[in-house]
Amino acid sequence: MRPRAVAAEVVGTFALTLSVSISVNNPDFAIPAPAMAGLTLGVLVHLLGPVSGCLLNPAVTLSIWSIGRIEARDAISFILAQLAGAGLALAFGNVLFADRIPLPVDTSIGTGVAEMLGAALLAFTIAAVFMGRIPVRLTGAVIGASLVVAIAWAAHGSNAVLNPAVALGVGSLSLPYVWGPVVGTLIGAHLSRHVCDPGDTP
Repeated sequence: MRPRAVAAEVVGTFALTLSVSISVNNPDFAIPAPAMAGLTLGVLVHLLGPVSGCLLNPAVTLSIWSIGRIEARDAISFILAQLAGAGLALAFGNVLFADRIPLPVDTSIGTGVAEMLGAALLAFTIAAVFMGRIPVRLTGAVIGASLVVAIAWAAHGSNAVLNPAVALGVGSLSLPYVWGPVVGTLIGAHLSRHVCDPGDTP
């Protein structure tokens, strides 16, 4: 376990979850939730990417491990750190917002499929970054933009969270918000490995 990297995942997931929560719970907020999420993630990629990879998402972490880009022990510690960061954001949000705006949460297959679709695009992009296909100076912009597009892809059938940790932190957690992102990120990461890996890593 790398303590600095684990701390970076806690802090980053807390910041991402809180940004989404602030936007969702302020309907007149100047920046819509998808843009807020994309901007926040883009900034965090540059700040925390050199420390931990700035995964901030248990499903993405699992998918990046599955293509051999991080060690299993790091993946486990990162997932625990991400859930801890989201839990802290949930607790902080409960203090910050006396009356949270409830998000519609269901357990339909359609919700999971929508989450899967958006998560696949996000993981495809993140895996390409891990394989060195995106110039370092552009990684924040590319990943942030891909999150905004991925949210748009999923929004037709779900709350477009794409992240089980953030779903926990904003009160949008149900089984489709877990299996959808997990299946989607695995598909996206492995597709990216076969399409984008310059070394054709097995």
